[in-house]
Amino acid sequence: MTPSNQYRPDYAVPPGWLLEERLTAKGISHAEFARRCDRSAKLISEIISGKAPIEPKTALQFERVLGVDASIWLGIEADYRLRQTREAEEKVSQLAAAWSQTFPLAQLAQRGAIGKPSSKGEAVKELLSFFGVASIEAWDRRYGMSHVAYRHSVSFQSNEFSLASWRRLAEIYAEMQPCQEYTQSAFRDALGPIRTLTREPVEEAVEGAQAHCNSAGVALALVKPLPQARLSGAAWWISSRRPVIALSARHKTGDHLWFSFFHEAAHLLLHGKKDVFVDGANYDAEDIEAEANNWASAFLVPKSDWRGFVAKKAYSDADVREFAFEQGIAPGIVVGRLQFEERIAWSSGLNKLKQRFKWNDE
Repeated sequence: MTPSNQYRPDYAVPPGWLLEERLTAKGISHAEFARRCDRSAKLISEIISGKAPIEPKTALQFERVLGVDASIWLGIEADYRLRQTREAEEKVSQLAAAWSQTFPLAQLAQRGAIGKPSSKGEAVKELLSFFGVASIEAWDRRYGMSHVAYRHSVSFQSNEFSLASWRRLAEIYAEMQPCQEYTQSAFRDALGPIRTLTREPVEEAVEGAQAHCNSAGVALALVKPLPQARLSGAAWWISSRRPVIALSARHKTGDHLWFSFFHEAAHLLLHGKKDVFVDGANYDAEDIEAEANNWASAFLVPKSDWRGFVAKKAYSDADVREFAFEQGIAPGIVVGRLQFEERIAWSSGLNKLKQRFKWNDE
């Protein structure tokens, strides 16, 4: 018969049940049966409980003692183990199918990251290939939430699987970049010219920043955010020699983009290589994030210069432009910091000083 028309009952009797039944019928204790078979009492107990299988040699011993053909014992054993294996595989398949449905499959397919899956099983295969892992367990070890450091935010909850997908998109882009060997000193030196680039149109500035980063051994990826991946940027090491900064430009303003960049740069300079730092999701290591924030703020505008500026409490269009010019940064960065520190309203007319941009498909 072909597999499609074979009879497959939805149960399988453990061979230990039959053994127990035969021993009871013959009035033979477990210990006595073990002695007759010249096997340990522990093995007989484990066979009866289903923990140990009946092997060919054991089946022959059972045949001689109980008069039940060895092939019957082995057949019952095979059916039972096959049933267990089918149930285990079915459970794994169901879990895998459910796992695949937690990802933004439609968006990943639209971006060409995966093929459009025709079934849940196909979706699992596409996702494993996209992430470059062989199993869900391997995915969890590399991309799971427990291996990522998240910044605290009480205003929203990001989806773990959308975050991982966005990170992988950035990782793929980063792997294609021709980076030099990373050195911390070269990266520090590159940050000065990148700071100056903030005055240029965002699209051109990001391209220039990527070139400076690559020359210092850092990959820089600008990747459009995915649904439910409410993050601004991330920093991690895809190898011991290749760090990555990824930006989402979620707010589509230059001030937010550049602060996120320097925040992630701080992680690479100040913190370890083993963590993945994602800005804009729930995070417990507030000291690390505060350190990165302070470093980014001070790098964009030295503390003493900022104190002198805000002490005047003069925040007109002309005042902001003049201070930004003196600092060699975009005026929108000054506006954003004033708003963050609640010195001016978020709806301030100074928002016109912020650079804004759109993605190509918008």
